[in-house]
Formats: sequence, structure tokens, C-alpha cells
Amino acid sequence: MKTLYLDCSMGAAGDMISAALLELTPDPDAAVAKLNALGLPGVEFRRERTSRCGIAASRLVVTVNGEEEPHGEHGPGHEHHHEHRHAHHHEHHHRSLEDMLRIVDSLAIPEKTKSDVAAVYRLLAGAESRAHGRPVGEVHFHEVGAMDAVADISAACWLAAALASDKVVASPVNVGGGTVHCAHGTMPVPAPATALLLEGIPAHGDEEAACELCTPTGAAILKHLVGRFGPMPTMRADKVGFGAGGREIEGRANILRATLGESAADAAADEVCELRCNIDDMTGEEIAFACERIFAAGALDVLTVPATMKKGRPGVVLEVLCANERHDEVVAAIFRHTSTIGVREHICRRMTMTRRTETAAMPDGSTVRVKVSEGFGVTRRKPEHDDVAAYALSRGISLSDARPTA
Repeated sequence: MKTLYLDCSMGAAGDMISAALLELTPDPDAAVAKLNALGLPGVEFRRERTSRCGIAASRLVVTVNGEEEPHGEHGPGHEHHHEHRHAHHHEHHHRSLEDMLRIVDSLAIPEKTKSDVAAVYRLLAGAESRAHGRPVGEVHFHEVGAMDAVADISAACWLAAALASDKVVASPVNVGGGTVHCAHGTMPVPAPATALLLEGIPAHGDEEAACELCTPTGAAILKHLVGRFGPMPTMRADKVGFGAGGREIEGRANILRATLGESAADAAADEVCELRCNIDDMTGEEIAFACERIFAAGALDVLTVPATMKKGRPGVVLEVLCANERHDEVVAAIFRHTSTIGVREHICRRMTMTRRTETAAMPDGSTVRVKVSEGFGVTRRKPEHDDVAAYALSRGISLSDARPTA
């Protein structure tokens, strides 16, 4: 499976992501020429070779009408001030969200990529709106910062589409530490819009950095493009790219590393929540009903284990697996349908084989479904029990005789 992995342990900014992806292309200079043909008004892309802490990297410089967005004293990339310069309402040279979406709609890129760019910019604008407590339609964006951001977003989405990976995985995001100077005063890192965009994304602080390492544009791009956050999957790296931020940070390699390669189809690990509780005062019928309701609430698996409780009472340990996003519904179902007054939880990683369904032909020409699981060098095929049972009943034969041989 073609996999793109983004290492954000040194932070993430829009230009860093774009520059790292640019290095993964077969011809980075040709890719820059195509970026300049996208049709962004007044925008010019330029690739520079540089180094950060001795690491050779590319930097994707964006100028808007000849002006480059300032780096600021904290930001890792040149669009650091994008969020901090947005919430102004009475200055000249500002654009609304609708202005920016019209520009995106005019770009010379495939519709799917155009949709991705618009979705990322909507995320960014929505975070700005929440951060400033104003309807998104009332927030006007500083022209240079807005065009700089949409340029980085367009480049990242276009390059990601060109790489055509099957999945995108990223590390937890390093947001940095200390404070950042905004238009309305000094704020703790991460800046307000960045913090809002990172909702639901694993992130960590880095007080030793004493600067902002993740910018709003970087966070918005990651939120849209990345399917899973976690450690690098087991994969064969075919190419590695390094994207540099706009300024040097003492003692820090201000780069984002992107790896493109092949991972096993089963290499993706997801996080699941394991919920447990002890029950010693419910009947078997009540427990069976509760298990059905917990499944209906979104549990991945529900099982009971016989146990001897305090005072020698027979009971069960109820064990439930659920995806993190269904946690609240499943916990509510456990409390609603069982007599427990407490639930223990444990977050764990789960490695899964890929699964698909095939069909197998029976002697009379009918078919039954076969579940196929693959991964880790193993392939398993198992006929769907309900199909085999129905076939056996309709022919008056045993279950073992009804199972397909291939």
C-alpha cells in the first residue's frame, strides 16, 4: 500500500509541508513550474535549497505581488502571522472567505484537488471565526497572509494528489512552547486558531523550543489530509523529503520530513478503547439484552467472562471494544443497560488484517460468501456461516458437507 508519512516532531507549517512533498516528486523544479501555472493571482512559487542544523532541505518560498509574508520571531514557516493578522475589519487590502473561495474555484487544478483546497481553507477560516468570536462571513483576511495561506494549501493539496498515496499518516504534532505575539496581545502557544484546529489531533508541547512550531495553516492542512496520527508504520521507504521552515531556530532542525513508500496492507494500527466493568446482580437474559444494546450503540466487540466476585458471588466481567469516536455513546449504553456503577477504560493500539469478501461456487452453481483476511504474511479464508447454514438446511445435508472446499 502506497503510504505517505509526515514527521511533525519539529512542528508543521504550510510551507514546510509543501516543501517536503515537493522533494518527493520526480522533478521538483518541474513541479514548481506547474504550481506557478495554477492561476493564483499575484502569487509566485520559488524553490530554494537550504539547510537546517546541517540537514539539506528545500524551502518553498511564496511571494504575493512581490511581497513575502514575514517570518516573525516565533514561527517555523513564512505563514506564521497568517492567523494573527486576520481579524481586522477596517483596513484596506483585505479579502473575505467568499473572495478566497472564488479564487480557489478559478484555479487550474482537478475538481477533487480544488475541493480539497476549499475544504482546508474553510477549516482555517472557521478556526479564525471561533478564535475571534465572529461569524465567519464577518472575518476579513489580510490580503498577503490570505493569499500566502491559500498558496501553501493549494501547493500541499496539489502535491499530495500528484503523489497519489493510498493513505497519509502523520506523527503527533509538536506545537512548541512559550508565547506568541498576536494582534491583540501575547498568547500562549499554540495560538488560538491553531489550538482549535488541533482538536481531535494528537499533539504535544515543547517548552524547550520556546517558540511556535505549528502554525494555523499547517494544522489545517494536516487536519484535512491526514487519515491517522501515530508512529511511523512499518514501510519500505522509496523516497524521503525534507521541507524547511522560513527561519533558523537555534538548536532545532526546523524541518518537516516526509516519507513515501510501501507499507503492508495490514500495517495500519488504530486506537481502540477497551471498557470493562464487573456485574454480579443481573440475570443471563438481562446481560444478553445489554450486550445487544451495547453493540447497537457502536461497540466493535462485546464479551462476558465468568468470574467470582466478592463474597463468593458468581458474576461476569463485561469487556467492550469501541472506536474512540464512539466512546461516549458506548459508555452511556453500558450504564443504561447494565447495573454497573463504574466502568474502567484503557486506550490501546490494535493491529488488524485487511478484510474483504469473495464468493465461492457450490456444486449446484449457487454461491456463498467467503471472508478473506490478509496481512503479516498470512491469508485466511472462512465461509460465511449464515450462508453455509442456509445452504445445508435447504439441501438437507450437514454443515461440514455444505462447506465449500476452495
